[in-house]
Amino acid sequence: MPSVTANGITIEYETAGELSKPPLLLIMGLGGQLVAWDDEFVDELVKQGFFVVRYDNRDVGLSTWFDEAGIPDIGDLMTARLSGGATKAPYLLDDMAADASGLLDALGIASTNVLGVSMGGMIAQEFAIRHPAKVRSLVSIMSTTGDPSVGNPHPDAMAALMEPPPATRDAAMDASVKAWQVLGSPGYDFDEQRIRRRAAEAFDRAFHPEGVARQLSAVISSPDRTRALGSVTAPTLVIHGEADPLVDPSGGKATAAAIPGASLWLVPGMGHELPPPLFPEVAKRVAEHSFAG
Repeated sequence: MPSVTANGITIEYETAGELSKPPLLLIMGLGGQLVAWDDEFVDELVKQGFFVVRYDNRDVGLSTWFDEAGIPDIGDLMTARLSGGATKAPYLLDDMAADASGLLDALGIASTNVLGVSMGGMIAQEFAIRHPAKVRSLVSIMSTTGDPSVGNPHPDAMAALMEPPPATRDAAMDASVKAWQVLGSPGYDFDEQRIRRRAAEAFDRAFHPEGVARQLSAVISSPDRTRALGSVTAPTLVIHGEADPLVDPSGGKATAAAIPGASLWLVPGMGHELPPPLFPEVAKRVAEHSFAG
């Protein structure tokens, strides 16, 4: 896979489709490497006429790691955030949005359609706020605004998120199965072999739980975007699973309410993931939204 230097760091990326087609930048969520995007979903987006760019966010995968910053105490950060106290993280979501902007510059892409999931949706929102000229359209999936009163995880989902990181490949596969039994989609079949395969691939490629902790600290420490989202002019589609236990659907509803003219698709039976049976429909709706103008 190729890499570029952008925003002062190395960013690993991959493209699919024809360069002449409209670009679509995919921004992954917490701890997710670019391989967390199912190839089958990327294929569906390519079929819809996109030139797809996916990449490793900072601190995961093969992009630059920030180990010199140390490991944040997530418990202390959450306590401070809930009490209205000051929080400090090695970087924030706007820094990660600047990475995305720098990647586009390095690739010679002046503007793009943007799709982010979970934390990636938060980064995509920041990108649309801070780099409006580069955003043709925005799709925010299973995400939230940063308002602490919405989008909060259910207790069992928070417990799954805070499990200690596994130490071995087999433990990583077991932990992933356990987590997705909580976070997944009750309206769709649970594919344990797919989950194990994805966890093994991610472990073999770049196992880096310290970076996940720093990404989580960026989510906790970044400010509420609600007011700033009112300035977003890019056509926006918000997608959220009605059964999402990690980012409560109130987060998606608040996102759609904050962005002028945004459309909201609440998906029955969908949890904190994109189930494979939904790939064609999601890709179709993303294309219809992105090409509507």
